[in-house]
Order: sequence, then C-alpha cells, then structure tokens
Amino acid sequence: MIFAVVRQVLSQLILEAPASSRWRLARAGELIRANTKRTLTDGQALSRLRRALLRWAAKRGRHDLPWRQSRDAYRVWISEIMLQQTTVVAVIPYFERFLARFPTLAALAEADEHEVLRLWAGLGYYSRARNLHVAARQVVQDHAGTVPSDVATLTTLPGIGRYTAGAIASFAYDRRAPIVEANTQRVYARLMALREPLESTTARNAIWSLAERAVPAKSPGAFNEALMDLGATTCVPTTPRCDECPVTSSCQAFRDGLQNEIPTPRVRPEPTAVRQAMIAVQRGRRYLLRKSPAGERWAGLWEFLRVPVDRDGESVSLPSIERAVATLCGLAVEANSDGFELRHTVTRFRIRLHCTTARYVSGTTNGPAEYRWAQVDEFGSFAFSMPARRFADRLAN
Repeated sequence: MIFAVVRQVLSQLILEAPASSRWRLARAGELIRANTKRTLTDGQALSRLRRALLRWAAKRGRHDLPWRQSRDAYRVWISEIMLQQTTVVAVIPYFERFLARFPTLAALAEADEHEVLRLWAGLGYYSRARNLHVAARQVVQDHAGTVPSDVATLTTLPGIGRYTAGAIASFAYDRRAPIVEANTQRVYARLMALREPLESTTARNAIWSLAERAVPAKSPGAFNEALMDLGATTCVPTTPRCDECPVTSSCQAFRDGLQNEIPTPRVRPEPTAVRQAMIAVQRGRRYLLRKSPAGERWAGLWEFLRVPVDRDGESVSLPSIERAVATLCGLAVEANSDGFELRHTVTRFRIRLHCTTARYVSGTTNGPAEYRWAQVDEFGSFAFSMPARRFADRLAN
C-alpha cells in the first residue's frame, strides 16, 4: 500500500516538475516498480507469505470438506479427480456415494466399469472415471495396492497429470510438491501481476516456477490447501475481496491496482450449435436402450437412440427421425409427434435435444453398439448420460 501511495505522489510530481527534473523522478518510479516486483524472489518475502497464509487458513480454511477428514491417499485421489472442472458443491454428494460403494482402492479395482460409470453419471467428463478405474487396477498390479507417494510415479498413472500428482503427494503424504489449478493459478498470477493470458506458455511457466519456489518444505500440504482456499473464497475471479486477503502485502496486482484486470480474461470460441433427437422406442412395456461404443462422446454410457435430425423451422421432421433410427440400428419405427426439448452443453457444442417416443414396428437391432430392452423400473441399474437420465425420469413419472 505504501508503494502505491509513493507511486501516485511521484506521478503527480513528474507532471508538475520542470522538464530538467522529470527524468530523475521517472527513474525513481522505475526503481520502486523494480523493487516491488522483486518481493517474491527472496526467501524472507516467501516466508512472510507462507506465515500469513497459514494463519489465515487456520481460521478461515475449508476444514469441513469431506475429503479433508482423512489423509488417506485413495480418498484424496478420488476427490482430486472429481474436482477437475467441477465445483465443490457438485462433487460432495458424488464423492460420498462413490466412497460408500467403493470404500477402498481394491474395491474400485475389482468393480465392473459399468458400475463405476453408473456412480459417476451426472458428473460429466466420463473419461475421468474410466481412467480412474484403469489406474486403480494398475496400482493393484504394479504397486501392491498402495497409491504411490512421489510425483514422478503418480504421473505414470492414467488420468493423473502434474497438478493431480502434486495434490496427492502433498495432501496425502506431505511431500513438497507444487500444485497449480484454477484457484492457485489465479492467486499466483495476481501475486506476480502477470498480464499474459493464463493459457500461454509464458504464463504457465512463470506460474509453475513461482509455485515450485513458494511451496515450503514444512507442511507443504497445508500450504497448498490454504492457497486453494484463498483462491476459492477470497481471491475470486471477479471482484476479489482484497480487504479480507492476508497476503495483499505480497501481491503485486493489488499494489498496482490491477486485481480486477488479472488474470486476463480468456477468449473462448463461440459454441457450435447442434440439433439432435433422442428417441425412446417402445415395444410393449419396454424401451430400447443403446450403449455408446468406444469413440463416441458418451462411450460406455447408456442412452435412448440419439440421432441427427432435420428441422422445418422449429418443428422436428418425423420422417427424418424414422430414417435416422433405421440407419442407426436397422429398426422400423413410427415416431410420435409429442415430445419436449432439453438443452445441454458439451465442451464446445451447444446441443438442442428433441426428446420423443416412437412405436416399434419391425426389425432387429444391428451395428457395433450393445442394445437392451428395459422396463421403466429397471432404469436405475443403467449408467445413463445426464440427458438420458432426465429423459428416463420423465418416462418413469
């Protein structure tokens, strides 16, 4: 704060000073800026940052999160995989249900993939669940069922990158390992007043470099958790609560008044609009389900028949649905005119999904996918995609 006031005074003096003196004042300003940008390069400054952050976390940290009730490496691992691109609020019930069904790594390794996906259904990014399942089996086979404690070995497991490995090593084993995820990345960027886009190579290298220096040898797990909590609750993406922050004296963005401009907003491409139909083909009291094969977006999950459709304005062409179903699986059906629309976004696609029913007429299913006829009261045993689950619930009700 003192540096900011001094810079403001110097700026005013430069404007009012005679031309012959302005360069000296300008040079003084450059030296002050250079000095403030060096605050996180010396050990004493980093020690002050660590102490202030840990004192704050002791009172304000998120100690009640369910995965922090134990330092068990398996629980830490599950939570970190679930938290990738997913909010804490959304993860908590899934974490608790998953651990109730698979309380140990051995239980997960022995499970069928379909059961793992069923417990994961709704969290999205299903490759996380498949990688987790494969990695659990690899740990049983190659590491006698014990989750590795070092970053290098952890990163050899499917689905575990540099951040997740650092989180497991520091949280479960208190190993000195840096972590950079959405919250800590933002904190580090503001501490350095980093103006480059976070997705750039320059920014990533700078942030990881600071993270490696900042994490202490003593209680690295507590430090990393505190940094994550600060980013999640105080150093938030927009309108950060700097008046509540314990490390403003170490924050270059705060001193420069740039905390609302850093990180530089990411330019996201406009989502591609996609229109599809999901058809529940009915035969007596049963509906046809299709398991998406490898290579499709919902691989391993069950859905009703999902097909591209033609539209006449806002209405769905029933003949186009019938032709698409015949192409997909070889059945002749009679599509109904009723239905409703679901909207959901997957990566860069914004999907409008027309959900309707159709009556089975003739034919047998063919193609690479697995098909099953199921009654409504059997739906609970299937790992559905989220849109299919919403459709199934409508049919059940």
